[in-house]
Amino acid sequence: MPEWLVVVAGVLAGVVALWVALIAVLWWQQRRAGSAVDWRDLLRLAPDVVRLIRRLVVDPTVPRATRWWLAGLLVYLLSPIDLVADFLPVIGYADDAIVVAVAVRFAIRHAGIPAIERHWPGTPDGLRGVLTLVGAR
Repeated sequence: MPEWLVVVAGVLAGVVALWVALIAVLWWQQRRAGSAVDWRDLLRLAPDVVRLIRRLVVDPTVPRATRWWLAGLLVYLLSPIDLVADFLPVIGYADDAIVVAVAVRFAIRHAGIPAIERHWPGTPDGLRGVLTLVGAR
């Protein structure tokens, strides 16, 4: 198998695993809060978070340092190199979810919740879940 194909497959597997980890954490968070779980919203959440980050990166009203931080996050998520190897069960993908939560929290702190709300492509419930996950609300 060509090396480039292995890299592409690894990146895709990492994104899917991050998506699954994010869904699991949010499902657990909603169950703990006693809310009903809408699986369609949860399945849409990871792509919504990626689109949010991309939109914040290209928004000139967001501080430059924040845009660089978020661009670095996108590169990190697409990179086959991780803090913890992804082949380790659970913890291998949990580091990606933690890095995303820290980056979104950083963006909220420096760009403000109005910027996050303005660029959020998903449902209001999804935004509420993300803000709860990162400790903004």
